[in-house]
Amino acid sequence: MNQSTRLSLPLWNETFAAPLAPVSGAEMRARGWDYVDVIFVTGDAYVDHPSFAAALLTRVLEAEGFRVAVLPQPDWRSCEPWRQFGKPRLFFAVSAGNMDSLINHYTANKKVRNDDAYSPGARIGMRPDRATLPYCHRAREAFPGVPVIAGGVEASLRRLAHYDYWSDTVRRAILLDCKADLLAYGMGEETIVEIARRLAAGETVRDLRDMRGVAYALGAKESEALKADEDAIVLPSYEAVKADKPTFAEATRLIHVNTNPYNAKALVQFHDREAVVVNPPCLPLSQTDMDRVYDLPYTRRPHPSYTEPIPAFEMIKDSVTIMRGCFGGCTFCSITTHQGRIIQSRSQESVLKEVRKMAADPDFSGVVSDIGGPTANMYEMRCTRPEVEEKCKRLSCVHPTICKLLGTDHGPLVELMRRARTEPGIRKVLVASGVRMDLAQLSPEYMRELTEHHVGGHLKVAPEHTDSHTLEMMKKPENGNFESFAREFTKASREAGKPKQFLVPYYISSHPGSDLHAMIDLAVFLKRNGYRPDQVQDFIPAPFDVATCMYYTGIDPFSKQEVYVARNLRDRKLQRALLQFFKPDNYFEVRKALEQAGRADLIGGGCDALIPAHPPKEAVEERRRRANDAAKGDHYHAVANPAKGEPAGERGLPNQGYRPRRKTAHRQDKKAKRKGGASGPRS
Repeated sequence: MNQSTRLSLPLWNETFAAPLAPVSGAEMRARGWDYVDVIFVTGDAYVDHPSFAAALLTRVLEAEGFRVAVLPQPDWRSCEPWRQFGKPRLFFAVSAGNMDSLINHYTANKKVRNDDAYSPGARIGMRPDRATLPYCHRAREAFPGVPVIAGGVEASLRRLAHYDYWSDTVRRAILLDCKADLLAYGMGEETIVEIARRLAAGETVRDLRDMRGVAYALGAKESEALKADEDAIVLPSYEAVKADKPTFAEATRLIHVNTNPYNAKALVQFHDREAVVVNPPCLPLSQTDMDRVYDLPYTRRPHPSYTEPIPAFEMIKDSVTIMRGCFGGCTFCSITTHQGRIIQSRSQESVLKEVRKMAADPDFSGVVSDIGGPTANMYEMRCTRPEVEEKCKRLSCVHPTICKLLGTDHGPLVELMRRARTEPGIRKVLVASGVRMDLAQLSPEYMRELTEHHVGGHLKVAPEHTDSHTLEMMKKPENGNFESFAREFTKASREAGKPKQFLVPYYISSHPGSDLHAMIDLAVFLKRNGYRPDQVQDFIPAPFDVATCMYYTGIDPFSKQEVYVARNLRDRKLQRALLQFFKPDNYFEVRKALEQAGRADLIGGGCDALIPAHPPKEAVEERRRRANDAAKGDHYHAVANPAKGEPAGERGLPNQGYRPRRKTAHRQDKKAKRKGGASGPRS
């Protein structure tokens, strides 16, 4: 990058952020540009906050002197939006957004969600299903020959053959369907900059296949040479994993034991005669590089063209990310898969610089809503033996027990929390990220600081379940760990003079391993301890996760043992209802679950009874409402209630008796019909 290009960029400092990337041809020309180097296509609204991937990657490219335009939530039915900036000099960068588009669109019951947190006004329909595919296709259509680089969570989790919950099929690696030239998986800052630098230097997109953190597809001729490559692991083929579930489980095992960037090998998976190659992951960012990424001049605001609030931004606008990655290795979570299990932390000075910038904003309330990351308390925690870390293939550093080589010192985090809350203009610094309870209990000092200064009345924790077998499938600690944490939290809160601080535990229903009996035991535990979860999570099998493999195959890919799975929608509905047994709306589902499991002892007035013997009035009314809602637009009609003075018959229809729209209301004579006649005229 020549010096003149860098000097053409706006001057940045801690007070003034750089201009936002243009989102239209008019904005590009207003910047005095007649071209852009990179067009970043995203399924999210454009929010210039480091919690949004488009903002983070755009700022990183800008800092290297590249001109970047952002195309947020374009109309994918035409390639014209892709043409408004002209032909990009280097490449299209394509992402479905901060979430997999299907998880963004659909609930665990495969129903369309009512809102989209990453769209203005929470409007749905602003991006297509499997957004990576049409976005890449439109880019190719708009400017044939321009490299198309796919990335983001959706592409990362679908980089190899994977089970797709929404179609209930094993789908091909996404590269073969989206036709991108390259797929960048993981967080992507170093990857996208290296791609831009090398293409700007005259290399072709084929030359980039030696990079870490990328995947690419090969045709039949090129694929033949891979079969003899000793430096790569050849996974079972797409055809094999689609045809045989144990083979799918083995492929999952091989993929996940090759996620440590220090010892992972390249993975090759054949799809008929084509092959997809996944290079080893990128090395973790150093603290200096983390600071460089997060110190860039974000405005921390949505693009000014938006007139409606963007819920995801409203939730995180006053939060501060202090680290990334997670060594928990929970089988249902995609964080480790996407961010890695090696913790990458910012320096305290970098974090405090961001806090000061927030405090200087006249619109800032003085409350930092969260200081954390994927978890609240893994800041600066890593393996204490780097030579062991380079060889380790363990998927979790804390399960089944905390590794003796893991550094679990909460000292740096406690110091950072103390410094952050004493900055001028800061009234309070809250912890809203989930606290890892097994680690927190190792530090009484952290527990004191947390309860005395950083809890806004409620603290989120994620015990997830009470059943030992299900927790083992999740790679989560035994329920006793949550109970001991709850006691310590209550004690520390009282000592801090805040006895009205409470825990908000999160639980998952229908996770592999969890059956009705396990969920009933969980419901009894909740009742005995006075917990009434307001929000619950119904397990969604996200692509690539170990738990998703269990859901699809019924096999633990590591032990090869069978795992119970609640696949039927009715069974999943019963498990979910048990988590909120106290809601009248769930009465009939809970009763059905208890009767089905032979636990009628929990119906009635006993100490542990989950529901009363007779349905409350609200439950009956809710059942009637659901039945009527389900009938709307169908050939069924709501039946009137004469007790309320309504005329007998179907609501909204004249009471004309049988077949009101036919010329005769009489039934046909079946015998006459068999003989070729009928008792009345045909209509």
